[in-house]
This record gives sequence, C-alpha cells and structure tokens, in this order.
Amino acid sequence: MSGAALAALIVLGPLLLAGGFLLGRRTARRERISDVGTPVEHATFETLHTASLAAPPLRAGLTEDSARKAARRLRSLLGTDALCLTDRDRVLAWDGAGEDHGTGVMDQVAGVLDSGRGTAFAGGCDDLDCSLRWGVAAPLTVDHRVLGTLVAYAPRESAVLARAVGEVARWVSVQLELAELDRSRTRLIEAEIKALRAQISPHFIFNSLAAIASFVRTDPERARELLLEFADFTRYSFRSRGDFTTLSDELHSIDQYLALVRARFGDRLTVTLQVAPEVLPVAMPFLCLQPLVENAVKHGLEGAGTTSHITISALDAGAEAEVVIEDDGVGMEPDRLRRILRREDGASTGIGLLNVDERLRQVYGDDYGLVIETGVGAGMRITVRIPKYRAGVHGS
Repeated sequence: MSGAALAALIVLGPLLLAGGFLLGRRTARRERISDVGTPVEHATFETLHTASLAAPPLRAGLTEDSARKAARRLRSLLGTDALCLTDRDRVLAWDGAGEDHGTGVMDQVAGVLDSGRGTAFAGGCDDLDCSLRWGVAAPLTVDHRVLGTLVAYAPRESAVLARAVGEVARWVSVQLELAELDRSRTRLIEAEIKALRAQISPHFIFNSLAAIASFVRTDPERARELLLEFADFTRYSFRSRGDFTTLSDELHSIDQYLALVRARFGDRLTVTLQVAPEVLPVAMPFLCLQPLVENAVKHGLEGAGTTSHITISALDAGAEAEVVIEDDGVGMEPDRLRRILRREDGASTGIGLLNVDERLRQVYGDDYGLVIETGVGAGMRITVRIPKYRAGVHGS
C-alpha cells in the first residue's frame, strides 16, 4: 500500500464517521456545544481527536496490551454499549457492559476470521435487561491476512453502525499495517548492520591480528596497546544495543580503526582530523561512518605503492552536523558509482557505501543521502549531513 493510500485511509475513515453516525449520536444526545464552530465541525474534531488517541497503542501491533489501551477510544469513537478486539485465537480486550458475553465471541467471529468479510449477529442473551442484543464484527487485515476482529454491540440493529464498524476496522487495519512496516524497517536496519559486520569481519580482523602479531617480539608494549584498541573497536562494532549512537562514539571507533590500519601500513597513511566540539553529542545511525573511512583507506592506500592522505572533518552547519571524509586515492568513474548506488554493479561491490546511503535515507529522508564527488585518479570526497535533532533518533 502506498504512503498516499495510507494517509487517505487514515483521514477518510474518521471523516466518514464524523459525517454520519457520530454526528447523529452527538446531536441526539443534545450535548452542550461551544459557541465557536458548527455542530459538524465539533463532531469532526472530536472524532479525529479520539482517533488520534487510539492510534499510538495500535502502532505497537495487535497485542493484548495495545488492544486494551485502544478499546476504550474505539468504543467512544463508535458510541456503542460494548466493544471488543480479538486476534485469531482469543479476545484481547473488552470495553463496556456485559463482559461475560466475551466467552462466546470467538464462535461468533469464526466466519469473519475464515472469510475476511464482516457480519452482523444476534446477541443471544437471555437477560431481558441486557443491552447487548445485536453485534457487528469486522475483520482486521494486513496484507490480505486476517489478524483478528473488531466487534461492537448495540441494543438494536443499525445499518449506520454496521457501516461505521467497517470503517473503524479499516482504520485500525491501517494502523496495524503501519506497525508491520515499522517492524519491517527495524528488521531491515538490523540486517544491514549485520551485513556491515560481516564485511568487517573477514579481512580486517585477520589483517589487524597479523599486524599486532608482528609487534609481539619487537615491541611488546605497542602490541599490547594495539590489542586493546582492537578489543574496543570490535566490542563497539558488534554491540547489540540500539540502532543509533553519537557522533562522538562513532569518531572514537574510527580513531581505533585507523590506529590498527596505521600499524599495518605505517608512514604510508596520514590522517587529518578536524572536529567541532559542539557536534559531538549529535545522534546518528550506528556504524554509519566507519564503512566510509574504510572505503577511503581501500581506495586511497590498498593496492597503491605510494602514500595516502585522508581528511576527516565533523563541523557545525547550523541545524545540521556535516561530516566530510576525503582521500587522495585512485577514485572511481562517476558512472560506476551510480551503478553501485543503484545495486547494478554486483552483490558485494560497494556494500558499505550502498548500506550507509540507504540507512541515512530511511532515517532522515531522501534529502540526506550520501553526497559523493569522485573521478578516476581524483580521489573521493563523501559528505554526510546529519540533523542535530530528529524525533526518534537518540544516541545510546
């Protein structure tokens, strides 16, 4: 489902209710209306406000806790005597009168779970004073899979209520689909980080240990320092907590990485580091800069017989931090770089650049992808812009 379709469903569902069932219910009860705005405007606002309060719990998925938190808001949205939410196996939450009716709900919604089509049914209660005489059940679906049902109860049959329950169930389904997209995004980020770790592991770890081993006899103290750097670097790179880190921690990890690289290449590699202290606390995606520095080392030094210079700067750019990583190495054809970023140059080529570019766009939007300037024999300059503040992005 496209972003535009999701947005349309989110808005249109409550508006349909506001235009019909809810407005009629509010007008019939003759509740006090403010001097500002028409009855329709008030009903629309109240419906949208109630829907906005029900949405956050549902974005956690269809669980007992999320259903319990959302059920009261959904019942208020429909104005029914009772409402319940189920998954495919059991009642997750009941709100309103006649909670004892919950024992028969799963039998009543079995057909909805199998067919994916809503239904109305008689309450089947022998108590003459019971108001739950009639019920409407509508499916909750994500990607054509029925995850559960929304069931509303009323004293009598109502075509308007039946339509309203269907609209609310579709709105709830949209929230559940957004929750699934959030989980998919999280799994994708985790998979991408694992891919980066897999890229680091084979060659870098072997070369680092070989470099450390070369100092064991000739300079034991240097070997000890490098071993500590290696331990700290790998501990950071393979940590399991959080999708985000701080620019300070990322630069510290890069410093450890470069210490291990310099142990291998000696004077062939020089590095200039320029950092503005005010950008150090800025939060950013975890393991985002190290692949770019590794790319600079690879193209600036490995395979070349001369020295290489790498410049790393992290500067204050108003509402953003700007990180620039530049090398004077072999560079790359711009057309080949474009193919890499479009996944057209082989499965393993440029995985670091591609991975970082996609993660930045996922977190901050397409305006924050990598900006890469390069040419054959002209080195490479990579610019990363990071917003200083972004909701949901917190260093850990």
